[in-house]
Amino acid sequence: MNRPASSRTLVGIGLMLTAMAVLPFLDAIAKYLGQQGVPVMQIVWARLFFGTFLTMPFALKMVGPRGLIPNMPVMHAIRASLMIAATGFFFAALHYQSIADTLAIFFVQPLIVTLLSPFVLGEKVGIRRWVAVIIGFIGTLIIIRPGFQEITPGVPLSLGAGICLAIYLLLTRRIAGSAPAMVTTFYTSLMGAIIMCVIVLFVWQTPTPSQWVLFILLSAIANGGHYMIIRAYDHAEASLLAPLAYSEMIMATVLGWYIFGDFPDVWTFVGVAILIACAIYISWRERVRHVEPIRDFEQP
Repeated sequence: MNRPASSRTLVGIGLMLTAMAVLPFLDAIAKYLGQQGVPVMQIVWARLFFGTFLTMPFALKMVGPRGLIPNMPVMHAIRASLMIAATGFFFAALHYQSIADTLAIFFVQPLIVTLLSPFVLGEKVGIRRWVAVIIGFIGTLIIIRPGFQEITPGVPLSLGAGICLAIYLLLTRRIAGSAPAMVTTFYTSLMGAIIMCVIVLFVWQTPTPSQWVLFILLSAIANGGHYMIIRAYDHAEASLLAPLAYSEMIMATVLGWYIFGDFPDVWTFVGVAILIACAIYISWRERVRHVEPIRDFEQP
């Protein structure tokens, strides 16, 4: 028996909020491994390598063995390279600043998507969305505060992660509908793992047994969180769920404070509030314009 629409919506909201509460643990594990001296590229390798095996059963169920071979290998290789760069930049940024600060600057990503969409997708961006982008960048400047505080290497690394993921999402939108979201996620992990298996040879350090466990846990959290997001979008509208993604900041702040003793200052929260408001407005405008939402939910 089909559930009432209101019940399905509540399930979608619950799944989305649960995913946002779980995903910051991924960042905490990555930061902890980095503090133990594990190379960033080895952490990225673990994220994608184990992610391939975790997403494979879902892909097999959806498309069968023949469907496991990407039909656009070059495009998926480019997307995987962007995911590697975004994840590497994000994990490297965690070495220099708190999880919440890194995530706050990373929130520039929806603005970059809007900024580049006319050039990558040929979309028309109206004056109101351009104003939202400008205000959003002001929010980013409030978080970074150049000239008022020391700029750590974590700032450009966080921005680099946001820019790389924005381009990744634009390419995802470009191939939307070519395969189910979970299958596309598998393709990203597969191509990324192949690339990283070569790169990691140059930085490999033999992990301890506990680090192997954390590698697997890191990937399980990432893929489990993204699976919940995909399921959430099966139950509720994108325009309703998109703003809930920013609740991730709450758990990121709690974990950063509890595990690492980091807590953002008031200006970071002000900048994040501006960024979130602008991103929500852009999301609402896309709904008004009937732009197809992105259904692939990779995140560092």
